[in-house]
Amino acid sequence: MGMEPRSGEAAMVNLAEHRVFSGSFKKLYGEGMHLVEEAAEYLDGDGRVHAKSLTRITATLYAAESMRLTTRLMQIASWLLLQRAANSGEMTRDQVAAEKSKVRLDTASAFEADQCWGELPEPFRDLVGRSLRLQALVQRMDGEVYGQRRRADDRRTVNPVSDQITLLKTAFGR
Repeated sequence: MGMEPRSGEAAMVNLAEHRVFSGSFKKLYGEGMHLVEEAAEYLDGDGRVHAKSLTRITATLYAAESMRLTTRLMQIASWLLLQRAANSGEMTRDQVAAEKSKVRLDTASAFEADQCWGELPEPFRDLVGRSLRLQALVQRMDGEVYGQRRRADDRRTVNPVSDQITLLKTAFGR
């Protein structure tokens, strides 16, 4: 479905918008949803087994990163579902933009910054890395299509102190 030019805009084709609202979107959508399923299967299956063999501090990092991974993937899935709704004509671009404002595409990770990162199970680290790459791609597409409407100071940055507090709460909150 082609997008109507917004009032006041030239009828030029925005390549990023065309990519999101074209057949190539199906591949991105499939990749994103597959990653959501793969992560859920891992966390409910092998991930539980792997987590039992971790040291307490590494298990705490695993628990915190699992929450971040799940949050990141749910936000990506929400964005993808909104774009699919726009593609199918179920929602207008303005409706998508309004709903999209609730989606955060900036879930950070301790990704290799934590000293225990290398002790996490390799399949888990792979899922985190792939989710971060997908999030970066979706962020770029979102910025190209919808513009950089958020101010830079609204974006979450990695905060080592906050991340450590989360780890401590997870470890001792049991």
